Amino acid sequence: MKPVAIVGIDCRFPGAPDAGAYWDMLMRSGDGVDKVPGQRWNAREFHSPTGEDGHSNTTEGGFISDPDAFDNEFFTVSPREAAAMDPQQRLLLQCAWRAVEDSGVAPQRLAGTDTGVFVGIMGNEWAQLHMTDYARVTAQLGSGNGYCMTANRISYHLDLKGPSLAVDTACSSSLVAVHLACNALLAEECDTAIAAGVNVALTPALGIFYTQAGLSSPDGRCKPFSADADGIGRGEGVGAVVLRRLEDAIADGQQVYAVIRGTAVNQDGRSNGITAPNRWSQQEVVAAAYRRAGVEPSEVAFTEAHGTGTVLGDMIEVKALGHLHSGRSGRPMAIGSVKGNIGHAEGAAGIAGLIKVALSLHHKVVPASRFAAKENPALKLAKQGLRLLKAPLRLRSGPTIGGLSSFGMGGTNAHALLESAPAHAVRPEAGDPESGHTDSGAAGLGTGVFTLTAPSLEALRRNLLVQADAVQRRRTPVGPLCWSSNRAKTGHRHRFALPAADTGELAAGLREAAADDDLLARLSDRPAGKPRVALLFTGQGSQYPAMTARLYRQSPLYRRFLDEADTALAPHTGGSVREKLLSGDEAVHRTGWTQPALFAVEYALAASLTELGVRPALLLGHSVGEYAAAVLAGVFPLQDAARLITARGALMEELPEGGGMLAVRAPLTELTELVDTEPLVGVGAVNGPQATVLSGDLAALERIEDELRGRGVKTRRLEVSHAFHSPLMTPMLDRFAALADEIGGGVPTLPVYSTLRGRLLEAEPMDAKYWTEHISAPVLFGDAMTRLLEAGPTHLVEVGPRPVLTRMARTLRTVAGEGVHTVAPVPDEEADGRAFAEAVAALFRGGVDPNWDKAYPEEERVAQRLVPYAFSDTQRFWTRTPVRAVAPADLGVVTDDAAHTVRPYAQKQSAASGHGAVRTAVLPSAGEDQAADPVARAVIEAVAEVGGYAPDEVSALSLLYEDLGFDSVMVMELKDRIQERLSGLEEISVQDLLPRLSSVGDLVGYLQDRTDSAVA
Repeated sequence: MKPVAIVGIDCRFPGAPDAGAYWDMLMRSGDGVDKVPGQRWNAREFHSPTGEDGHSNTTEGGFISDPDAFDNEFFTVSPREAAAMDPQQRLLLQCAWRAVEDSGVAPQRLAGTDTGVFVGIMGNEWAQLHMTDYARVTAQLGSGNGYCMTANRISYHLDLKGPSLAVDTACSSSLVAVHLACNALLAEECDTAIAAGVNVALTPALGIFYTQAGLSSPDGRCKPFSADADGIGRGEGVGAVVLRRLEDAIADGQQVYAVIRGTAVNQDGRSNGITAPNRWSQQEVVAAAYRRAGVEPSEVAFTEAHGTGTVLGDMIEVKALGHLHSGRSGRPMAIGSVKGNIGHAEGAAGIAGLIKVALSLHHKVVPASRFAAKENPALKLAKQGLRLLKAPLRLRSGPTIGGLSSFGMGGTNAHALLESAPAHAVRPEAGDPESGHTDSGAAGLGTGVFTLTAPSLEALRRNLLVQADAVQRRRTPVGPLCWSSNRAKTGHRHRFALPAADTGELAAGLREAAADDDLLARLSDRPAGKPRVALLFTGQGSQYPAMTARLYRQSPLYRRFLDEADTALAPHTGGSVREKLLSGDEAVHRTGWTQPALFAVEYALAASLTELGVRPALLLGHSVGEYAAAVLAGVFPLQDAARLITARGALMEELPEGGGMLAVRAPLTELTELVDTEPLVGVGAVNGPQATVLSGDLAALERIEDELRGRGVKTRRLEVSHAFHSPLMTPMLDRFAALADEIGGGVPTLPVYSTLRGRLLEAEPMDAKYWTEHISAPVLFGDAMTRLLEAGPTHLVEVGPRPVLTRMARTLRTVAGEGVHTVAPVPDEEADGRAFAEAVAALFRGGVDPNWDKAYPEEERVAQRLVPYAFSDTQRFWTRTPVRAVAPADLGVVTDDAAHTVRPYAQKQSAASGHGAVRTAVLPSAGEDQAADPVARAVIEAVAEVGGYAPDEVSALSLLYEDLGFDSVMVMELKDRIQERLSGLEEISVQDLLPRLSSVGDLVGYLQDRTDSAVA
């Protein structure tokens, strides 16, 4: 059998709410067994020390805390549906989600893949309680119960397309599910598999059965292989593992807990009783697993035994293992069983054992077996080549193999062999040729960006605090933590991103954001739709000595592309632009250096952004800024652009001095007459309705300035060396045109809003004619920017050494430009890698999904396990009253005090209060006008009824599918309830409603057009 990697784990067991707590409990030999919670059944009424008919001999067992808690809003499940669902489905949904996150993958990224789901489950007591009152059976109860739905529910909510099945082989169910998952992976039915097990004890029925069969321990505790072993103690819990073929896990850089080397499943067949264990079948299933794994018994260091703690069961299991291990002279195999800690978890027993073995191999230590101090001498363990773990077993360095047995009450047996993960799979090394993370060039922003997403601000705040606590305890460098968060903590509507230099700063920043509403609002966003990014390339005048020098030194990514531009420019400049920038040379103010330097900076910034996955939808360059934009748009290659821009700057610098530029606070129409009187003056730029720049001879500009001041018009001289975009540029045009003809230029492959034409270029080449005209023609920035805003960008990203164009764009915004975000990767002269990281963070918050691998150097792209998603526990769904004792003959009929049936109910509580405290509206509440309108009121009441919401939890803004969890069955019921409430409404069909069901408001508007009646 080819190896299968365990890459993700999550679980909840008695006394252990998560995998970390589970391991801690095992290492301290903790006990999760306690009294039967009052929430389940009245244990005293079902208890008899002698175990007489209809009673159990114990009032204790292993129970998980808060099994009624379910974050239905996270999964967009309506309260009504959540209340009808078997709590095992709810627990599995949350556990599977967290296990996938633990594997380093955002669960949404599995959507549409062939990921398989394999669930082991033994009981379905929720259905026994709720499906026998036929008058109260609903569609939600139907889909909320059934073994198949435990697996299908996970596949549905995660949109997984691979095999999806539940298996019931009694106590071996979840290990058999793992066996099936491994086989599906090796048969290439799926590339990822979620294998899980679940058990929730809702009634005393199975405990009564164990008692009547002579299998139940009076104190409710399993005591595996102990002299005090006296039967089974019930336990419950949920666990899930994410499995990959080992080669795939390594290729994707996933951390591996342990490797499954081989599994086997068989059956007892006809033995001395259908519930009695069969030694020969047990030893054969173990031997079969060894053969499949290619392992000799002497190589197995320890085995997590089935270990129920029954006298007969322990004896048969020891003899079965002894058949294979009795010849181990001096090196007995260690055995133990987690059932001593949590009880017999039935359908979840196998996954509990698997997780224990995987964590033992991962931590290189096997916990002691609880109740091992008084070993049962009748087992003669030493003779069988076995020893009971009375203290933790430290595992040797290097490969170690552990076994795991799980035997079903009906005779279906399973065994698995696990091995410690290869060293390079425990902590994958960045740049490993097998890891899939190698680069052809340098990467890294210089500062990591920690990301987190959640479906609501409340959920975001809760998870920020959880992550802050976890980060504070980490000693890992912040880069790998940030990179791991980018991979696993994404996909929800509310997006949070925070640059951080170290873990201390990160933890403090997370806490600060969680505590400050204003800061949280600044650091998070909920994008309304797909982002459309416009890159704006700044023009001449924005330069300064040492521009982007700090960014160059800190960001390998930016450094790579500035070096590339410098290499292209050097043959034509006669020197290095890069060296002038790094040295702070004032020569960057000389036109011959200014234009190549600006081009290099803007090309490097734009190339860095595109390398990071920021795909521009729109481009605009102000004057000389159009050269870098043209390279990005594929007009000509970098080398040709470098040659042309260098010639442009050099030819301009050769022109005589004496020209200047004048910014005027007035529209062009008021200046045309003055310009026409001065042949050596032209319009240099029109940046907006009240922002015109004149360019030309200094003396002529002075005459115009005097006239304008006399009229009370504000003017400002610009610090320039020449009169750009004016008639004074004419002497250089022929020489430039000759070079431009040689270089040429094509049609942009991206939308370019030309500041030469003042509009979008429509399949027009940016050729020699274009670039020659570009020199002396006015810059029509105002017109071009207005057209660009009308195209609906979500972000304006200024690609230049300082934000100039975004500021000018603010004066041009009309209704079309409202809500546009501005981003500056280089916000000021002190900008560094952190400023660039903040720009990327802002884009992520706005809906852009960067290629995060490029944001980090290779050595930081190492997977780290982050704390999985923290679900809300304020929503409670359970039976209205606990089960009460009835006559044995009527055991299937369960009553409560109110309605002679046990019904599911939904309850919400505040985070700070106990059960029963009702939380206020989850969604925006209905407004007064809405409530007064009879159609709106009828729709809201119907929606609330069908979904199980309070009316004030539904508003016109509520989305029926995304917010309220409606499906086709609920839509049919909604139609009928609306029809009942609106007497004047003509008959409508589901087909009529479907196109109008985006939001409650859309539905109200549609129905208002169909009726003017009052509520029936």
